[in-house]
Amino acid sequence: MTHAKLNQYETVRFSKIYSLGASRGELVVTNDDIAGPIDSSDEWIRQRTGIITRRRASANQSLMDMAVEASKEAILNAGISPQEIGAVIFSTISHPYQTPSAATLLTELIGANPAPAFDISAACAGYCYGIAQADALVRAGVAKYVLVVGGEKLSDFIDPTDRSISFLLADGAGAAIVGPSDEPGISPTVWGSDGSHWSSVSMTASLLDFRDGVVSWPTIRQDGMTVFKWAVWEMVKVAKQALEVAGIKAEDLSALVTHQANIRIIDELVKQLQLPESVAVARDIVNTGNTSAASVPLAMHQLLKDGTVKSGGLALQIGFGAGLAFAAQVVVLP
Repeated sequence: MTHAKLNQYETVRFSKIYSLGASRGELVVTNDDIAGPIDSSDEWIRQRTGIITRRRASANQSLMDMAVEASKEAILNAGISPQEIGAVIFSTISHPYQTPSAATLLTELIGANPAPAFDISAACAGYCYGIAQADALVRAGVAKYVLVVGGEKLSDFIDPTDRSISFLLADGAGAAIVGPSDEPGISPTVWGSDGSHWSSVSMTASLLDFRDGVVSWPTIRQDGMTVFKWAVWEMVKVAKQALEVAGIKAEDLSALVTHQANIRIIDELVKQLQLPESVAVARDIVNTGNTSAASVPLAMHQLLKDGTVKSGGLALQIGFGAGLAFAAQVVVLP
């Protein structure tokens, strides 16, 4: 009996991130622009979140527009053709269609057909979930190169009068190409979820309630104090575990790239991890805002773009958010 070859490529021991791409919302939105409806001020928002401006998409800029722009940059920087992509993973919670997936459309728009494509709904942890899956696909020989995208147009799901999260949220997309490597480039992923806090970051209602006319358009809200405490105390444990399984110590890092949720959470993680000053800390939230699944790749892209860190160094990346879901891994900077 002859057996069909299951995998297109040979298995490999290691994978790495080859390149990144980024796209941000076209509009620069200041705190003063949004403070009125939430009865707030520029000072209050800065002190509470660290945000000075956030990037939001214009009416003519879609989630797919940003995803395509980020993907094309990542593909170009990786030096590969779209036809070489063996899988497309799109992490998003703001695709306006329940089905079909955003990933299949993205695959068509970037010229990567007929690559398998699927979405991940893990909110702010979604990109790191995608990197974990891309790492596994490459090492298993299922795909030589995998495109991972974290993209959001959260402004479509904002209530301008909501004081819990609306002033945080922003729009953008970040993309990465993952492929085979002769040396370790992505550590084992530490990931999981805590469904006991499932409603801590959630929609205000279900689509069925909206369909039945019971509620208006569902928007995103959060229990800020619960999320803050969970992120600070639980994610430092995850970060330490990620360093341990990678076989390194905090001082070996070139960068810490966390989900850009809140500057106070980032600063507290730095303190708890006792990071030396030699470790660059991504604070992209200051000028970009919270872009959920896009925040980790956007923040890493910015560190590399402005020369704060260099290719080849080690970065601990960690995403956490609605679900509550989390994921962390140490990666070699592309």
